[in-house]
Amino acid sequence: MEIATKPMKISTDEKRQRGFTLIEILLVMAILGMLAAMVLPNIVGSAEKARIKTAQTQIASLGTALDAFALDVGRYPDSQEGLEALVQAPQGMRMWAGPYLNKSLPMDPWGNPYEYTGPDRGNTGYELISYGADGRSGGEGGDGDISNLR
Repeated sequence: MEIATKPMKISTDEKRQRGFTLIEILLVMAILGMLAAMVLPNIVGSAEKARIKTAQTQIASLGTALDAFALDVGRYPDSQEGLEALVQAPQGMRMWAGPYLNKSLPMDPWGNPYEYTGPDRGNTGYELISYGADGRSGGEGGDGDISNLR
């Protein structure tokens, strides 16, 4: 006795259940694209804001260390001594009680050194500056200067 095998017919309902149509895939991709367009600028903007806030915090921390240096020594480091005076005693300085930083001198969030101007030219204070993402004076937003005087 022979059993005849017929090819099975697949109903149209079963065909539809096998996968997504091209239109469905394109629709999902369009929705994902719109969501990315709305969310991505906010993420990029918050990273830049975080760098600016980090620079402000580091400048404040360096300011505290400079104030401790001034209390011990009686003056702020001059421009020639620079921020290195917070980590290593300048030559001939007896009242130095540092180091005034727990770690080495930090770089700004963009990888540039902080610029320090001491009380050299008759002024009694100092200025600490990060020149921002571009590393140059001036600019706006992430390229703007961040200073203890502003």
